[in-house]
Amino acid sequence: MWRVLRQLCAHLLRGSKLSDAWNRPAAFMSTLLINQAQYAWLKELGLREENEGVYNGSWGGRGEVITTYCPANNEPIARVRQASVADYEETVKKAREAWRIWAEVPAPKRGEVVRQIGDALREKIQVLGSLVSLEMGKILVEGVGEVQEYVDICDYAVGLSRMIGGPILPSERPGHALIEQWNPVGLVGIITAFNFPVAVYGWNNAIAMICGNVCLWKGAPTTSLISVAVTKIIAKVLEDNKLPGAICSLTCGGADIGTAMAKDERVNLLSFTGSTQVGKQVALMVQERFGRSLLELGGNNAIIANVLYGPLHTKQSVSMFLGAVEEAKKEGGTVVYGGKVMDRPGNYVEPTIVTGLAHDASIAHTETFAPILYVFKFKSEEEVFAWNNEVKQGLSSSIFTKDLGRIFRWLGPKGSDCGIVNVNIPTSGAEIGGAFGGEKHTGGGRESGSDAWKQYMRRSTCTINYSKDLPLAQGIKFQ
Repeated sequence: MWRVLRQLCAHLLRGSKLSDAWNRPAAFMSTLLINQAQYAWLKELGLREENEGVYNGSWGGRGEVITTYCPANNEPIARVRQASVADYEETVKKAREAWRIWAEVPAPKRGEVVRQIGDALREKIQVLGSLVSLEMGKILVEGVGEVQEYVDICDYAVGLSRMIGGPILPSERPGHALIEQWNPVGLVGIITAFNFPVAVYGWNNAIAMICGNVCLWKGAPTTSLISVAVTKIIAKVLEDNKLPGAICSLTCGGADIGTAMAKDERVNLLSFTGSTQVGKQVALMVQERFGRSLLELGGNNAIIANVLYGPLHTKQSVSMFLGAVEEAKKEGGTVVYGGKVMDRPGNYVEPTIVTGLAHDASIAHTETFAPILYVFKFKSEEEVFAWNNEVKQGLSSSIFTKDLGRIFRWLGPKGSDCGIVNVNIPTSGAEIGGAFGGEKHTGGGRESGSDAWKQYMRRSTCTINYSKDLPLAQGIKFQ
């Protein structure tokens, strides 16, 4: 995704698959951050040393145990037991049963439930934002801001719940009405990435719910505590409204659960956020069953202009950063600033500026997910527009100019080919009122505002004959 400079936090340690994985020595338990006084606030979110990672109306989990780590110091926070394949099967069945109830609830009433979810998130916004900062690694204001995005999309969805629908179209036949009917697709699977562990789920969940769908969420394993905490907040709202908890189900897990979701014909729409490489695999699996997918894949935006950021998400991310710096040098680049790992605890690296590369250098066309800025000199508007568009990813782009002609050429058919095209602002910080997503290898999916709701519904064109005749379209008569 975007906001590359701000990517941070959480290392995954796979635990034993044996049944005694929960019975760790007391010394290990005492090292968990959740047991330390300064992190007692984690328990306000219903978290504990060992957390169940499956929710379908009740909490459980029979899969392996993982430990999530804080990327600021690489210390363990707490543990989560993930879903097994059997847990997944049970959860899908319960979710589809819950849909039969949820689909009958009028859309404005569904909007009222989503409004309550937004209010519940408001009440926990500071503590939940602190968890995003702790487990994912964002600076605190961005962690809180991410929760605010979920709150905002809930507000948006409430209004949308009274507005979704299709037009009444003119019929060429007398005594006939032609209408569009929109209905929920059913079960929406949502697979989210580590870098936006709350907001992306919120974009999908709030809109999918008011459309009459139920949701099954698999977050990134390295941000499992966030997934659990958010689901606990939602589950309380559903319980208070005497609705099935499986309307918003959770199966924490790895590639096995993700693959099951992609191949499962019972998952009517699969929203996937992640790398282009994995997204290709997901798209093929979903297409093989003629299913629907909503893909939000790699970014690699044209500008990055913010140097306030936290640690990288994992130690592996640090290795990828170092590898990218070395590759840039091999391809003829010069590191004019940064390029090193910081000598301090955690996964911190220096913001890095590289010059001297060719515009089509392979490393410049690769999304590294690290604070590296490649600077190029161009001679003409036409040339630099072409450089922007030659990148395979097409998420977000921006230009800084006061030339009105250039602005509208940038926005026009020969300008940027990205899904988000900005002027005089960075490539990050999209508002929820517009559709979010990109073109080309970014996947083509759209989430959040505008008419993105249509992806969560199926459309039927309906002709109603209220006359006493049976005329055919196009004036055809069988003599």
